[in-house]
Amino acid sequence: MKITTLIENLASKPGLVAEHGLSIYIETDTRKILFDTGQSGLFIQNAQVLNIDISQIDTVILSHGHYDHTGGLYPFLEKNTKANVYAKRGIFDAKYSKNRFVGTPHNEQLLNNRLIYIDRLTEIAPNIFIVPEITISEPLDTHFKELTIKKGENHITDEFADELFLVINQCEQLQIITACSHRGITNICNTAHKQFNLPVQNIIGGFHMKECTLEQYVQITHYLRELSPKSIGVCHCTGVEKFAEIYNECDSRVFYNFTGSVLELPT
Repeated sequence: MKITTLIENLASKPGLVAEHGLSIYIETDTRKILFDTGQSGLFIQNAQVLNIDISQIDTVILSHGHYDHTGGLYPFLEKNTKANVYAKRGIFDAKYSKNRFVGTPHNEQLLNNRLIYIDRLTEIAPNIFIVPEITISEPLDTHFKELTIKKGENHITDEFADELFLVINQCEQLQIITACSHRGITNICNTAHKQFNLPVQNIIGGFHMKECTLEQYVQITHYLRELSPKSIGVCHCTGVEKFAEIYNECDSRVFYNFTGSVLELPT
């Protein structure tokens, strides 16, 4: 199994481009899965450089309805005619950051009956699961500030009921792939552990810590030290400065998950 980051905020290899967004490709012996589509179609360009044929992807998973995770969906669907798209209801809610629209437009013509809404734990490939319900057991570790959904003429706090994450059960250890962790990386890991009752080995994704408070930072880093996964690959909304701090705080192997990063898991 190979996990390749097709795009995120930074690139470290010649020929690859970066943008504020996230897209991760997961390939097994039987499935080709795309987790998020970045802000635009630039991830497709990176896939070509990395010799990944996006026309052969059979599954797309959208983590939540922000443009930097869904903006490349329609360019992808124009080039890939077979992949189903998995998401939670609410993915097309009118989402705002302050007064700026940051949501995802609904294009029924391009979706063309390929969208599948999920509301329960779903195994999309052997030992690869979409986890759609993130229980908030640690309310301090949530990241909703100045993010809203427009309902009629009113804006209400977006608590990201549409957020989901991926779990790979590899050799009775969990690999967690998350996007922005608006509902909290501690809550995501707690949800995974409760669901599978297995240790967390690797975490890849964004922790939304760029503008976190000191109290939130202390709680998250304390939790990660206690959890002690083998590796933590942070990117995107975590922030480079926070990556450096986590690197110095945790005993786990902490790395920045650049555009083009590859993690190979033994079968």
